[in-house]
Amino acid sequence: MDRYSFLRELADSWVLLTLVLFFVGTIIFAWRPGSRPLHRDAAESIFRNEKRPATQGEEEVE
Repeated sequence: MDRYSFLRELADSWVLLTLVLFFVGTIIFAWRPGSRPLHRDAAESIFRNEKRPATQGEEEVE
């Protein structure tokens, strides 16, 4: 069996199965019970220390 045929057969079977299992595992990890507060905290972290809008004389830090 030449190298191309071997790699093609490997990619069509085991690598495909590995990638599908990785995708399903990622979805399960993201939607696991109890992760909602962690996701909400990460989404709102950009606004954590924002108490008031910038006034006319203050510069915005980028």
